[in-house]
Amino acid sequence: MSRNWIKKALLGSGAMQAAGRLKGRGVAILMYHSVMERPEQESRTLGGIIHSSKVFREQMEIVARKFVPISLDDLLDFLVKGKALRPRSVVVTFDDGYTDNHDVAVPILNRVGVPATFYITVDCVETGTLPWPSRLRYAFYSTGKVSWNDTNNVAWRLQNSADREAAFLKASDSCAQLAGDPQGEFVRQVEKDLESAVPDASRRLMMTWEQVRGLAKKGHIVGSHTLTHPNMAYVKEGAARRELVESKLRLEEALKTSVEHFSYPCPALYPHWNEQTRRMSEECGYRTAVTTIGGAVNPGDDPLSLHRVRPSKETQGLDWNLECTFLGRAM
Repeated sequence: MSRNWIKKALLGSGAMQAAGRLKGRGVAILMYHSVMERPEQESRTLGGIIHSSKVFREQMEIVARKFVPISLDDLLDFLVKGKALRPRSVVVTFDDGYTDNHDVAVPILNRVGVPATFYITVDCVETGTLPWPSRLRYAFYSTGKVSWNDTNNVAWRLQNSADREAAFLKASDSCAQLAGDPQGEFVRQVEKDLESAVPDASRRLMMTWEQVRGLAKKGHIVGSHTLTHPNMAYVKEGAARRELVESKLRLEEALKTSVEHFSYPCPALYPHWNEQTRRMSEECGYRTAVTTIGGAVNPGDDPLSLHRVRPSKETQGLDWNLECTFLGRAM
């Protein structure tokens, strides 16, 4: 309670804002995934990546009122062409491609005048299937089984939430190193072993191509989040290149325009990008790539390995995280 009071007092005093303006011309890229009226309804699938629509609306009002919302293209011009930006500029991004991005987030963004970039996991949109972390999470948290054997035939107990989380993380470490068909086979085998799979109703959680096109029509940027959401630093070079190239081509075919922006999935394991994937992203024609490494984007930073900021699940938390970011503290 005392820490929250101190944060509120510092934010209200204006001291942090003034100090942040003096620090330089850094830009903060916010990282979101999903926005729902009732996040608790999908806790077994999307877990902690959902923001409530109430909190998201309040956070975007803060961005519009206290900061300077800009587009990812503006940020690229800042880095490559030296375009002048106002202090405390903020870029809003979304990963994965959930239908609530179109139905819930965009109306809020457009109402307060905040542009955003939406990174699409292409196979998930084409098949209406959730990204594999959500499928595995649901399988482990919904199964009636009391144990699960991993690929090395090591038994993992599933007696309580801690057991299930440990087993889920173990499965995620294995799945993150796979892409395409091998990844799909791994997930289906886990669902079979646990006799638990996400219900067909989950298809409504992913956007359709028409909704993806609607994002661009409403003035927002669409980028790639790979085909199948692997950890790009852990898959083989051929698979990584396919994730970069094919996702870009399919998006461009659907949108009838060039796709220049990429977002690295960070589903499990570390790191989630490296110099090889950075080089490949440039060769494939991407002009920016965002990571999940915390911190501001500063003049001279590499556009193909940009830092982002986690927004917090509380309204005031976003304000605090942004102020700390502009003071040079990674959040």
